[in-house]
Amino acid sequence: MAKNSLKVIVVTGTPGTGKSVIAKRLSLFLDYAYLSGSALIKKANLAEKYDKRRKTAIVDPSLFTRAVLKVRDSAAKKGKKGLIVDSHLSHFLPNKAVSACVVLSCSIPELKRRLTKRGYGRAKVRENLDAEIFDVILVETTEKAHRIIKFDATKVKETDIKKLANRIKKL
Repeated sequence: MAKNSLKVIVVTGTPGTGKSVIAKRLSLFLDYAYLSGSALIKKANLAEKYDKRRKTAIVDPSLFTRAVLKVRDSAAKKGKKGLIVDSHLSHFLPNKAVSACVVLSCSIPELKRRLTKRGYGRAKVRENLDAEIFDVILVETTEKAHRIIKFDATKVKETDIKKLANRIKKL
C-alpha cells in the first residue's frame, strides 16, 4: 500500500486489453489524476533503444518507475487524492508505492481483432496473444506481491467500470 494518503492504482495488461480506455474512465469516476505510461515514456525520453524487428521501444522498468514516482509525488503535493497509471509496465512499480494493481484480461479472439485493427504485424500479434494466453502480466504482478484486482475487459460496459471504481474506493 502506498505510504502517503495518495492512492496509486496501476492498470496493466497485455497490449490491446483496454488499459487506456479503462484507466481514463476510472480516473474520471474516482476524480484521480491520470498518467499515460506511453506518454510519460515519450515525454521523459525513457526509451533506451528501439527494437526494429518487434517495432517497439525498449524501456528499463527502473527508469519508468523513477519517472512515475516523480509524477506521484507531484500529484500528492497538488493535493490529488489518487493517481491512475496506465501502462503494461506499471506493475513493475514497487508494491509499497501501489495501492492496487488492476490486471486486465481479454478473450483471445477479441484481443487478436484489436491488435490486428491497430495494424500490428503477425509476429507482434502472436507475441501479445502468447503473453495473454500464458498470463505473463498476471504472473509478473503476482511476483511483485501487488494487491491484484483482475478485470475482464473483453466486453466492458460503463456499469462494469463504475463497479470497479467503487471497489477501488473501498481500499
